[in-house]
Amino acid sequence: MRRKDKEITDVNEKLEIIAKCKVCRLGLSENNFPYIVPLNYGFSYDNEKLTLYFHGALEGKKIDMIQKNNNACFEIDCDSKLIEGKNPCDYGYEFKSIIGFGKIVILESKDEKIDGLNYLMKQQTGKDIKYEFSEDELSHVMVFEMLVEEFTGKQKVMRKEA
Repeated sequence: MRRKDKEITDVNEKLEIIAKCKVCRLGLSENNFPYIVPLNYGFSYDNEKLTLYFHGALEGKKIDMIQKNNNACFEIDCDSKLIEGKNPCDYGYEFKSIIGFGKIVILESKDEKIDGLNYLMKQQTGKDIKYEFSEDELSHVMVFEMLVEEFTGKQKVMRKEA
């Protein structure tokens, strides 16, 4: 990271940002062309490994791309706020963000899908409830996870003047 003064190095601070945000931009690639899609997500962090969970339709561009190339990147951000200045070049933005890289795996088993969907529901609702999903519901949704290999955090926060 070029701007070490903005880097978030504490993993717990990075996980707080991931827990607070609601939308993840997933970056995929096909034939050297990037494709970015915003998705709701869930996550787990076990044994120092971050896993992101997503869901979507059983078919479409995103799934086709994942099946051809499961390398992916992601970006999550929140706490954005305009910093006003006297001159245009004095303006800026407060933010907190996470960027990472990893591999996408499509979840096949009923139990894997249910676990992934429960992580999603926990993230989106803030409720740690084990939801039930019918066979019919599970048969109409693709659930996939991103096994994150590396992720970094960055922030810009205005200091309060004394």
